Amino acid sequence: MLPIEFVNKINKMLSKEEVQALLDSYERQNYQALRINQWKLKTDGIYETSEVQQADPGALKSQPDLEAPKSQPDVSAWELRQVPWIKNGFYYDEEVVRPGKHPYHEAGVYYIQEPSAMVPGECLDIEPGMRVLDLCAAPGGKSTQLAAKLMGQGLLVSNEPIPNRAKILSENIERLGFPNAVVTNAYPKELVSHFPSFFHRIMVDAPCSGEGMFRKNEMARDEWSEENVLHCHERQMEILHCAADMLVPGGRMVFSTCTFSPEENEGTIYEFLESHPEFHIVKPRMVDEMSTGEPEYLKICSYLEGREIKPEIASCLRDTIRLWPHCVQGEGHYVAVLEKDGTLPDFTPDFAKQKSKKPAKIPALQEFLEMTECSGILEDLLYKNLKVQGDQIYLIPVECPNLSGIKVLRPGLHIGTMKKERFEPAHALALALHASEYGRVANLSVEQAIDYINGLTFKVEGDKGWYLILVDGVSLGWGKLAGGTMKNHYPKGLRKNLK
Repeated sequence: MLPIEFVNKINKMLSKEEVQALLDSYERQNYQALRINQWKLKTDGIYETSEVQQADPGALKSQPDLEAPKSQPDVSAWELRQVPWIKNGFYYDEEVVRPGKHPYHEAGVYYIQEPSAMVPGECLDIEPGMRVLDLCAAPGGKSTQLAAKLMGQGLLVSNEPIPNRAKILSENIERLGFPNAVVTNAYPKELVSHFPSFFHRIMVDAPCSGEGMFRKNEMARDEWSEENVLHCHERQMEILHCAADMLVPGGRMVFSTCTFSPEENEGTIYEFLESHPEFHIVKPRMVDEMSTGEPEYLKICSYLEGREIKPEIASCLRDTIRLWPHCVQGEGHYVAVLEKDGTLPDFTPDFAKQKSKKPAKIPALQEFLEMTECSGILEDLLYKNLKVQGDQIYLIPVECPNLSGIKVLRPGLHIGTMKKERFEPAHALALALHASEYGRVANLSVEQAIDYINGLTFKVEGDKGWYLILVDGVSLGWGKLAGGTMKNHYPKGLRKNLK
């Protein structure tokens, strides 16, 4: 049951045939998709790994006859189909595979994401080394997409104003293993004074009435109202004004919603451009299934009634994107790419700057690093910016400014915990590492990893000490070997039965 006011509005926007096609789309099942995590699998999708020590296939107590583990994830049997607007996005069929109930999910190999929601991140044009802000980030789909494009370089500030949603966001950032992400819990206006003209790229996935989610979300239909549509427009304008102040000259920001209402899409972008002449629209890459924004829809916006519409601004709205669920294999979405006048400052990482701050000596951490050959993130710990909070140790992204006065859930990568004179590596550190970065690894098959995630120990030969546990070559957690038995250090709060 769709709200009658919503149907009346759609009748003003689309032809009779298109309205019927849209209504028919609500009778079809929504599409399921996942996005491969480029940071875990590298840019070309091939996992670059050193030789890994395989665990004994018969080691885990519950399954004596198992396949040998692989050196990279294998999803060849999942019958995936590529999402047309993103090379690492794929549709899947829940009757064939349930990717949320798989060790690859726990290892951060992919993020399950609605396919249309993958478009905004592709439009932001991220390059490694940039400073990036995701302003309304929970649960983390777009943030993890942006972070993967940074490939561990530069800075991502992933912000969510609502505390319980910010916690979920932080958990997803950790699961996918990003070392250069900071998670904050603040309203946009609280961030402006900390980040004036600071970011090269900003994502504004704005709060909206959620009309594009009506097919998959009954609550969105029940809570919809014209009053809420206008309220969302007002919130969007406040957020965009803040984002404009935090963007560098020459920088870009993407505005996106999951709604059809012109008041929250073309109308919001028109009002923003009218009040910010230093911005212009950039036309993003489109595929055939996508539709363009429509200047004529401005006539539906009640707050523009009686005002003179400037044609030079209105005509640019055709360079924005609309995704209609009767045209694409995905839900409803709107996307606009906005660029600030000026020249984009250099964002090449300054390695001399990165090495300028030597961390305080932490003997137990140094001992951990010296026990095995380390490279990449672990080698960085010798000279990058470490922060100690009580007994917790974090690696702070070099580009991150002072965040005092802001609630921070994740100040950087959690390295580990000091327990008296001992150092215990954090689960987040394991997930951020690649197999080639740590000298002692134990590679599990999918079946073995299921039992590891469930808390079981296993047998393996090797020197005693900490081992990076892999599933088919991808980092999953820690184990500590003693007497031929690998003690399970997968966090108890994350353990689950995936069978």
